[in-house]
Amino acid sequence: MVGVKPVGSDPDFQPELSGAGSRLAVVKFTMRGCGPCLRIAPAFSSMSNKYPQAVFLEVDVHQCQGTAATNNISATPTFLFFRNKVRIDQYQGADAVGLEEKIKQHLENDPGSNEDTDIPKGYMDLMPFINKAGCECLNESDEHGFDNCLRKDMTFLESDCDEQLLITVAFNQPVKLYSMKFQGPDNGQGPKYVKIFINLPRSMDFEEAERSEPTQALELTEDDIKEDGIVPLRYVKFQNVNSVTIFVQSNQGEEETTRISYFTFIGTPVQATNMNDFKRMTEAQVMLMDLGCWVEILNHLACYLNFKGCILA
Repeated sequence: MVGVKPVGSDPDFQPELSGAGSRLAVVKFTMRGCGPCLRIAPAFSSMSNKYPQAVFLEVDVHQCQGTAATNNISATPTFLFFRNKVRIDQYQGADAVGLEEKIKQHLENDPGSNEDTDIPKGYMDLMPFINKAGCECLNESDEHGFDNCLRKDMTFLESDCDEQLLITVAFNQPVKLYSMKFQGPDNGQGPKYVKIFINLPRSMDFEEAERSEPTQALELTEDDIKEDGIVPLRYVKFQNVNSVTIFVQSNQGEEETTRISYFTFIGTPVQATNMNDFKRMTEAQVMLMDLGCWVEILNHLACYLNFKGCILA
């Protein structure tokens, strides 16, 4: 969809998120008479045309009081980011530059048109939840570093001194892991024996990885590392994961170095939001949302003081 689509009522919100599917949905919560909301409106509209791979929605907090209350909106403009109906981030205020940076950040690892059709229903590609700043890779080559295996292109991660790699992947929120994709070349350099550890309190070295008992050990076949391969994990052991450490011990053909073309995890965020379960607004919430006169007074005062947003009662 190109352009910003207004959400007319509370019952319309869930279908709009469902229609976005795995694409990024950026939802602007706005309010009539909010100066900062009006100031950022042209930029938000421009972004909706600039980034057609995302879905842009607009929700008026008075027109959709249930949606605003369910999402704990306390000021406008507030921008919520969803994928597969799961809330993954938020941004508050009328800084268009900051908002666009946030959008680009989430689109960087967007599965988009490369979305895997073999992912089981109810699960999703967790690449957007990987916190790159919290990731590290030991024994990566200077020419073919870790970032290469986080995107689907011709680049790859390659080990340096020998065939082993020690990779730590951090998530930006707790997740449940169902399976993973571990793609490698068919020339013998693809990974074979792999140990997986979760939620380690500190980084481990190769010696420690060798002797430690993993959460799960894998022996990958050549079929497992093909483009359509999926490697199942013991789901009950991966229910609340903040980080994963992957120790690649060897490769398929006992080659000097190991290559990984691409890998990702399949699962769900722990705090997945089911938008079917709208909370019934309490009487107090309704009263707060309806205190229009006080809202207007606060908003005029906020705008006068050059605040970045408008406060909700």
